[in-house]
Amino acid sequence: MKQILFFLLAGGLALSGCSSSKKLKPSMITQGISGIVTEATGNQMPMQDAPRPVSKGILTTVYIFEPTNTTQVTQQGTSPIYTKISTKEVASVQTDSSGSFKIALPAGSYSVFVKYGNNYFANLFDQNNNIALFTVEEGKLTEVKLVVNKGASY
Repeated sequence: MKQILFFLLAGGLALSGCSSSKKLKPSMITQGISGIVTEATGNQMPMQDAPRPVSKGILTTVYIFEPTNTTQVTQQGTSPIYTKISTKEVASVQTDSSGSFKIALPAGSYSVFVKYGNNYFANLFDQNNNIALFTVEEGKLTEVKLVVNKGASY
């Protein structure tokens, strides 16, 4: 009986070592979305003889959803903050301390949101009211720059 249990345990460990659920290191990702999330706060109006305000990278979570239209979300008034997204979440990734992130994705179109408190933030739209829509092409990284500017004035 002990020998059977030993072989079952050893076999299970050997199979789990072959699992393909390992995460890819960011440097190994060659197809998907790569970018930076920054935050702009305060007065962003250009002023003569004053340096332009610099947005700083933030530590947050980036959420990748199936293409999402404004008709498929619950929005806080007219703000770029969303409390509910009705499309399917495809993936998520944590930014590093500089706001940089990279995530492997199949070719296709995706809506990209940033975690904002307990909600989602996105301030980009196309002519059809699709929210923060980016396309990943076969074998390519799509570069994005996301700016959380809820606390900024222009």
